[in-house]
Amino acid sequence: MVVPSLKLQDLIEEIRGAKTQAQEREVIQKECAHIRASFRDGDPLNRHRQLAKLLYVHMLGYPAHFGQMECLKLIASPRFTDKRVGYLGAMLLLDERQDAHLLITNSIKNDLSQGIQAVQGLALCTLSTMGSAEMCRDLATEVEKLLLQPSSYVRKKAVLTAVHMIRKVPELSNIFLPPCAQLLHERHHGILLGTVTLITELCERSPAALKHFRKVVPQLVQILRTLVTTGYSTEHSISGVSDPFLQVQILRLLRILGRNHEESSETMNDLLAQVATNTDTSRNAGNAVLFETVLTVMDIRSAPGLRVLAVNILGRFLLNNDKNIRYVALTSLLRMVQSDHSAVQRHRPTVVECLRDPDASLSRFAPTKRWHIDTILRVLTTAGTYVRDDAVANLTQLIGGAQELHAYSVRRLYSALAEDISQQPLVQVAAWCIGEYGDLLLEGSCEETEPLQVEEEEVLALLEKVLQSHMSLPATRGYALTALMKLSTRLRRDSSRIRQVVSIFGSCLDVELQQRAVEYSTLFRKYDHMRAAILEKMPLVERGRPQVDGEAEESKETQLSETALVSTEPQASKLLDLLDLLDGTSGDAQPPPPLDPSPRGTLIHLLDLPCAPPPPPSIPDLRVFEREGLQLSLSFVRPPGTPALLLITVTATNTSGADVTHFICQAAVPKSFQLQLQAPSGDTVPAQDGLPVTQLLRILNPNKAPLRLKLRLTYNHFGQSVQEIFEVNNLPVETWQ
Repeated sequence: MVVPSLKLQDLIEEIRGAKTQAQEREVIQKECAHIRASFRDGDPLNRHRQLAKLLYVHMLGYPAHFGQMECLKLIASPRFTDKRVGYLGAMLLLDERQDAHLLITNSIKNDLSQGIQAVQGLALCTLSTMGSAEMCRDLATEVEKLLLQPSSYVRKKAVLTAVHMIRKVPELSNIFLPPCAQLLHERHHGILLGTVTLITELCERSPAALKHFRKVVPQLVQILRTLVTTGYSTEHSISGVSDPFLQVQILRLLRILGRNHEESSETMNDLLAQVATNTDTSRNAGNAVLFETVLTVMDIRSAPGLRVLAVNILGRFLLNNDKNIRYVALTSLLRMVQSDHSAVQRHRPTVVECLRDPDASLSRFAPTKRWHIDTILRVLTTAGTYVRDDAVANLTQLIGGAQELHAYSVRRLYSALAEDISQQPLVQVAAWCIGEYGDLLLEGSCEETEPLQVEEEEVLALLEKVLQSHMSLPATRGYALTALMKLSTRLRRDSSRIRQVVSIFGSCLDVELQQRAVEYSTLFRKYDHMRAAILEKMPLVERGRPQVDGEAEESKETQLSETALVSTEPQASKLLDLLDLLDGTSGDAQPPPPLDPSPRGTLIHLLDLPCAPPPPPSIPDLRVFEREGLQLSLSFVRPPGTPALLLITVTATNTSGADVTHFICQAAVPKSFQLQLQAPSGDTVPAQDGLPVTQLLRILNPNKAPLRLKLRLTYNHFGQSVQEIFEVNNLPVETWQ
C-alpha cells in the first residue's frame, strides 16, 4: 500500500512531534522521497505544494538541492500561486555559486514587463536578493523603467533592487542618476527611505554621482527640517521621534555630501544644530538620531561651535547608564581627540571613570588618549588583553620621550609586573622599561614614589619567570629576552647568569626567539667589547640642538647603526626598481655603501628592538595625494647627528565609506640617493577614518642634493583597481639641506 504524501501543515506537526532526532530524520527522509517521486511524475497541480514542503525541510537544515530546477519551472508558470512559491524557492535555494540561477533571467525580465503589480513585486524581490552581477547588467534597464511607475508598491521595490544592483555592479551608477532627483519629491515613506539609501550608495561609489547630488543638499535639509519640526508621518514615529530611520539615513547621506566640501557643509550647519538641540534623548530612537548627528558634525567642515556641541552630546552619552551608549560615545571621542583635543579634555574625568567599569569593552579605549602614566597603567591592569595592539607602542613612546618619567615609570611598572605576569600588554611595557632603565630601578630613589629597594637577583628572577611562564606570548618573551640582554650592561654583577638564559633560547622552537638568542650569544662570545655600545639607552630626540665637537665620534657611530639598519632589515631587503619611474633620473636602485666589517650590520634585532620609540617629526608634514576619500601624507624626521639620513613616514588614511584593499606604495629617487622601504603596517586602509596604514622610507643623501621623490600607488577601491604615479614637487627644503 502506497503511503500518501503529507500536507505541509501535517508535515510540520509530525516533525515537531518527533521525540528524537532519529525520528525526525525518518519523517523527513520519507517525505523527501515522496517529493522526488512527485517531481519525476511532473504533476503540475501539486508541484508548488511539494516545493513548499521542501523549502520547510531546507529551513530545518536538510538537503534540498534537488528542488532547484522545480523553482525554474514554477517561475515560468502563468499561475500566480506557482510563481509565488517558485520565486521564494529561488531566493532560498539559488545563489551566484550555481549556474542555474542564470536560467531565470528571462523569466524575471518577462515578469517585470507585465502590468501585474504582484508579479512585478515577486520578480524585484528575487532580483534584489540573489541577483548576480550578470543578471544586474541584463536587467538594469528594466528596473530603471519601474522606478517611475505610477504604483508606489512597485516603485519602492524597484528602488531597493537598484540599491542591490549598485552594490553588485558600481558602473551602473549612471543609469540610476536621473530618476533619483525626482524620487526625492515622494511623500511615501518606503520610497523616500529607499531613495536616500540609493543616493548614498551612488555617492560612495562614484565621484561623479557625489558631485551631482551635492546640488540636492538644500532639498535634503528641508526634508530633515520637516521631520524635526512638524513631523512627517505619525505611523512611522517611534517614542515621540518622527521617523528616526529616515532621519538617520538622511544624516548619513549629508555626512557624505558635506565631507571636504565647504558650501554643502555651510548649508547644513544650522539644521544640524537644530537637530542636536530639539531631539528627545529619553529614548533610544532619539539617541540614535543624535549619534548620527554627531558623526555628521565630525566629518563635515562644521563650525567650531557646532563641534563643541557635538562633543558635549557625547559627554552626556558618557553619563548614561546604558553601557551601549557609553561605548559608542567613547568610540566617537576617540575619533575626535586628534582634531578637537581641548574640547575632549573637558570630559577627561568622565572618561577616566570608565576605566573603573568592569566591562572591558569600555575600559579598553582610554589608552589611546595617551594621558599620564597612572591612567594608562590602570588601563593595562584593568583591561588586560583587551587593549588595542598599539597601546604598548604608544606607552613606550610616551615614556621614552619624557626623561622625567623614566624613574617613576620603571618603579610603577616593576611593582605591577611583580604582582601579575598574566596581562600580556602590561608585561611587554614593563619588560621594555626594565631593560631600558634598569639602572634607575636599582638606585632605589625617586621623588614621586616611596623608596623601592630592589636587588639585581630579584629583577633577573622576575624576567626569567616571564620567559618560563606558559601564559607568555612569543612577543612577550621577545621583550623579556631583550630586557635581559640590555640589563647585562646596566647591572654591576657578572653577566654569566644572563648568558646562560640567552643560550637556552638558542634552541627555541619559535624562530624569532631563536634568532635573537643566537645573535645575543654571538655578541657575548665574539664581540663582547662592543656590547655596551650596542645596548646603550635609546637617546632622547632634541630638536634644534647644535652638535658640539665632542659628539662627532658619536655621530659616526649613530650613522653606522642607521646604515646597518637600512641595509639588513629582513622585511625591507629588496630595493625598488620602478623602471625609470623618474623619467631617466632613477635607474636601478643602488645598494648601500659597504659597511664596516663589524657585527653590527648582522645583529639587526639589536638595532630594531621592539622597545625603540620612533623620534618625533621635526619637519612640517605634507599631504601629497587625495582621491575619493583616500589621503596620503608624508612626515619627515632627520635623526640627530646623522645629516645624510632622512626618515619619511607615509601615512594613508581613508575617509570614504568603503575599505581600500590591496594597498601598495612604491617610491623612487634619483641615482645619487639611496632608498629603502620598510614593510607597511598593512595592506587595507579601513573606511570611515579607521586605523591608518603607515610605511617608513629611509633615504640617504650623502651629496645633500635637492630631493626628488616619485610615488606609485596601487589599490582597489569601490570595486575598481586604481594605479596612480605622481612626483612630489613641493618637498620642504629641510628634507635635503
